[in-house]
Amino acid sequence: MGWKETAEPVLTRMPAVQRPEGHIPFKRKLMWTGGVLLLYFFLTNVYLYGANQGADIFGNFRSILGGGRGTVLHLGIGPIVTASIVLQLLGGADLLGLDTDDPRDQVLYQGLQKLLVVVMVCLEGLPMVFIGGFLPVNDQVAASLGIGDFGVQWLIFAQIFIGAILILFMDEIVSKWGVGSGIGLFIVANVSQSLVGGLISPKGLGTYTGLIPQWIDIITGNAENISLLTAGGIQYLLFGGGQIIALTTTILIFIVVVYAESVRVEIPLSHARVKGARGRFPVKLIYASVLPMILVRALQANIQFLGRILNSQLGDSMPTWLGVYNQGYPTGGIFYYLAPIQSPNQWMWWANSLPQAWWQVLVRVGLDLGFMVVGGAIFAVFWVETADMGPESTAKQIQNSGMQIPGFRQNTGVIEKVMERYIPQVTVLGGALVGLLAVLANMLGTIGGTSGTSLLLAVSITYKLYEEIAEEQLMEMHPMMREMFGG
Repeated sequence: MGWKETAEPVLTRMPAVQRPEGHIPFKRKLMWTGGVLLLYFFLTNVYLYGANQGADIFGNFRSILGGGRGTVLHLGIGPIVTASIVLQLLGGADLLGLDTDDPRDQVLYQGLQKLLVVVMVCLEGLPMVFIGGFLPVNDQVAASLGIGDFGVQWLIFAQIFIGAILILFMDEIVSKWGVGSGIGLFIVANVSQSLVGGLISPKGLGTYTGLIPQWIDIITGNAENISLLTAGGIQYLLFGGGQIIALTTTILIFIVVVYAESVRVEIPLSHARVKGARGRFPVKLIYASVLPMILVRALQANIQFLGRILNSQLGDSMPTWLGVYNQGYPTGGIFYYLAPIQSPNQWMWWANSLPQAWWQVLVRVGLDLGFMVVGGAIFAVFWVETADMGPESTAKQIQNSGMQIPGFRQNTGVIEKVMERYIPQVTVLGGALVGLLAVLANMLGTIGGTSGTSLLLAVSITYKLYEEIAEEQLMEMHPMMREMFGG
């Protein structure tokens, strides 16, 4: 017996959201999407009972991984993304032996993904509660319940586990009954919240003072006691309270992503039987979308997660070549060089008193850039193959729709060779470009302290959500279009 026959009784019985039978009206899809979004915001404000606020182990990755620090959604979409990384690596190495075109293998794949998510919840949640001390026990709750610290720790983990499973099924509800994907929706919600806070948050409320209140203080002369005509004043306007560079970067990210989404190679198509029926297959510059960036950043987050766990356990006995930590953040060693740049203050050694030498900072910038560019290209290729967007899968879809490329024989192999001229090259180029943009945005800073990657994701997901809504409205007005879109 192979592994599929052995695991089938378990994987096929994994709980799942039932797919709708027939077409779902657009308004009902919006209701499901809006309902899940409201539930998400509600759960990110339900704090863990029995836990005190500790160090945020995900730190600047929080906006990408969603969720809320110290809430039942403390892990966010981290376990789902990590499970996807493992599945993509196993699938890319052809170790699973699953054919996504086979309905039976599709069920096994979805069941395996859910099982891996449960495993990742345990691998990420248990060390946070029991080993790292990142969610310290509230002594008053432990005394009132009479179950001791160990019992409260299990209570905290149970809440985290339930929240992680809830977000898994919320994602599935949106994917099957709503518009877009749940993961994308949660990222957009989290980033939008940070952007709005970064614009209008009053002074003294939250981590950041909003851009608008800052500029009101600058104009009225109530800003920090600094002369704006000096070098320090100019730096304050550009990178400090003025946030001119952050605002410019945020606007440029919006413009570049929207422009990149519109750059495409359009392959002409014509219907083999219906004369005059023509169309185009667009191969966008960001063909694999920005979503593979989640996988790259999640991999970095897990590396930093490992470093902080080792530091919490080894303390001063941790080898300096492996990592040197100050207040929970790496300042030297391998984990410092592998930590991504998150703000201008982390690499501008001439303007900030950094404990590292200039060459160490440059090595860190170079590694972050290389990790994101190369990782973005690799995960984009994996994403295209896994999502059936590769040349072979695309050729089959075109062939099955009755379309053909004018001037070529109506043959799957022929269509595949034409697609191979564009899709692999555009996939690698787009993945590398997105990685480069993410690092540059992080280095320059953005409004609300959102990372460049999360802002890229939010803009790209919103753009695709807009396209999906337009497609849904078109199908509502013209039901005959549903067959063309595969609805």
